[in-house]
Parts: sequence; C-alpha cells; structure tokens
Amino acid sequence: MLTHFHPDHVQGLFHLRWGVGARLAVYGPPDSEGCADLYKHPGVLEFHALTKFEPLSIGALTLTPVPLIHSKVTFGYAIESSNGSRFAYLTDTLGLPLRTEAFLTDWRPQGLALDCSYPPRDEPKNHNDWTTALTVIDKVKPQRAWLTHISHKLDAWLLETGASSPHAAIAMDGDRVDLPAGLDRPSS
Repeated sequence: MLTHFHPDHVQGLFHLRWGVGARLAVYGPPDSEGCADLYKHPGVLEFHALTKFEPLSIGALTLTPVPLIHSKVTFGYAIESSNGSRFAYLTDTLGLPLRTEAFLTDWRPQGLALDCSYPPRDEPKNHNDWTTALTVIDKVKPQRAWLTHISHKLDAWLLETGASSPHAAIAMDGDRVDLPAGLDRPSS
C-alpha cells in the first residue's frame, strides 16, 4: 500500500521491480505520473489504482483509502481487522479534507498514526505542524495517537521546549500496532 508517489515513499520499489519471480501487487492512489520511471518500466511490479472510500480486503484486514491534503494525490488508510480493531494511518497531509474527517469521526479508530512534521508555524505547507496535528486528533478522537513523519525541526523544538501532549505520543523505531491483540506500545 502506497500513500503517494513521492520518491521518499516509493524509492524501495525501484530496486524491487527488477526482481525475478511472481508479479508483486502494489496498491496506491490513482496518479497518472506515478513516480516517472516506475510506471514506464514496472518490471515485476503490478500497479493497482485504488478509489477513495472504496474498501479493499487483504487477508484479515480491510483497508479503506481516504484522501489527504498534500502536493500530490495522497491517500491515508483506515485499516480494520477481522476482530473489529481499527487503526488509521495518515501521513503526508496538512489537516484533513472534510469528507475524510467526517468518515474517520464516524468510523472511530482506536489508534491513529498522523503526520506531524513541524513545530507550530504560521503557515504550514504540505505537512501538519504541531497545532494542526493536535487539532486533527481532537476531532477524530482515537483512543491512542502517534505522531509520525517527524522532521529535525520538530524534534529540536520538542527538545528545546519540552512540549508534550496527553493525546499523542511521538512514534519511535520499534513501535508496533498489532490489530488483533490491541493497540499498546510494546514493552521493552
């Protein structure tokens, strides 16, 4: 599942495409440009364009693509396990489109991973700043939230100010969400 076709989100596919063996299904938003050369020479990659708000089942998971606000066509994913656990993955966005916000508010995810690239800014671009991310969390109201897509500027600001939120944790390497078992941070 791809959120969008910016190089920092698809660069691993450039190496995979020249593999051997069975075709590899790659799902993502409709983007006629893709990431230039990937579409022109897909190798073993088999691209499938998803449609916003149309669920796709893969094994025990149902994934619903939700549109986000970014400089390229971008999807987040509302992921539901067969036991009803719900997790929303929303990276590379600046706020939420109204329809996505309404969908997620009604859908009520237990967990949420959300883009938060910058400290508070007057005019954030393409990515949430601290204030926008916390506003999204307040509207969607997940039980747990993790901020992801952290930039060095946000990291430095957090260290300098000691800012924190009772509503969101900073995602870290090793964090894992296991939908069938729940949404707890793994113990060390």
